[in-house]
Amino acid sequence: MNSIDKIERLLPKEIEKRSFEIIGEELEKLNIKLDKEKEGVIKRAIHTSADFEYAHTLVFSDNAIKTIKNLIKNGADIVTDTNMGMSGINKKILAKYGGEVHCFMADEDVASEAAEAGVTRAYVSMKKASRIKKPVIFAIGNAPTALVCLYEMYQNKEYIPAFVIGVPVGFVNVEASKLLIEETDIPYIINEGRKGGSNIAAAICNAILYELDKE
Repeated sequence: MNSIDKIERLLPKEIEKRSFEIIGEELEKLNIKLDKEKEGVIKRAIHTSADFEYAHTLVFSDNAIKTIKNLIKNGADIVTDTNMGMSGINKKILAKYGGEVHCFMADEDVASEAAEAGVTRAYVSMKKASRIKKPVIFAIGNAPTALVCLYEMYQNKEYIPAFVIGVPVGFVNVEASKLLIEETDIPYIINEGRKGGSNIAAAICNAILYELDKE
């Protein structure tokens, strides 16, 4: 058989459906049965990355899915640590509930304050986000220092995040920063280990938004 004969001829709207069918088939072959409530988030992370490790490494605080859905339904905003993450989140669905997506990383005041204080822009971005006058879901896919800042504000009783999606990717402080959030009582979805990324943070947000849109 030629390689061209292996191509599935699908309409654009059929491609995602077929992808999720394949994910389901692969999970079954691996003898992995997902918790029904968390299934949508885990499968969308796998869909975004083609990495089945997310079936094992994504961890959820108690009632995480219910909590984040209620936050969105009540108009919570989402703050990301990259413009890539912000661009990937479905703003149309979020807006139905009164929410907006923010990323402060490119703001001039954030850059100047970070340079003056000798910290990362992600760290300062979290400080700026803490001044939003409504509940905020933090979708962190790149910067461990964003999680460190959220943890420190929580510990110092300066600010309590409504929810943290903590999936930064990399090597320096990545695993430790995720563990910090797990040690708090902040509701979270965390990917343990080094893997993650802005695309995974956005995928988790979208999994929740798409489920809400169907309900």
